[in-house]
Amino acid sequence: MNMINRALRWLFFAIIIKPIVKLVIGLRYQNKPILPEDGPALIIANHNSHLDTMVLISLLPLKVLHKVQPVAAADYFLKNKFIAWFALNIIGILPIERQSERQTRSPVEQCAEALQQGKILIFFPEGSRGQPETMSELKYGVVKLAEKCPQVPLYPIYMHGLGKSLPKGDALLVPFFCDVVFSEPMHFQPNLFDQVKARFEQMQSSVKLPKWD
Repeated sequence: MNMINRALRWLFFAIIIKPIVKLVIGLRYQNKPILPEDGPALIIANHNSHLDTMVLISLLPLKVLHKVQPVAAADYFLKNKFIAWFALNIIGILPIERQSERQTRSPVEQCAEALQQGKILIFFPEGSRGQPETMSELKYGVVKLAEKCPQVPLYPIYMHGLGKSLPKGDALLVPFFCDVVFSEPMHFQPNLFDQVKARFEQMQSSVKLPKWD
């Protein structure tokens, strides 16, 4: 990423995204934030909305923005030239091919290489966006990646509310609170898949919502 695009990315998140997340959506932390201060690191989160990536990036300090790469589907974000430029240079995605017949490189290898370069990856273990406020079955990709990079910490984050603000298939943003739950970092272990699943279940059940929500 050249210096101009890096500056544009910084301005986009500093001037537009962080204020929108803070003032329009509104974050309610359910516990003390636990976030990586530097890379390499792997942020794993549930996935209900296109806003998920923006909110997760906004949680991080701007000083590490140049290291942050959301893992995203190449077939979705690179199909249009303008969207591709914006996704690659402003959002900073790491594009991977989801369809095996198009893959020239393993998605796990791509992610592992980025982590070896000191990146902070944002990874959605469900694979794709699910129904609003409902977690889909986790896929094994996160375990394969953690096994490839056992020294890299995983930071689980659970978000509630963004599926109502901008659910899958909608283009209109509806102001709504987003409740965020943080968890202690994890590292690769033989039973990591079950541990990650249990950790998300714990975080989901810990969300304290107002009676009117």
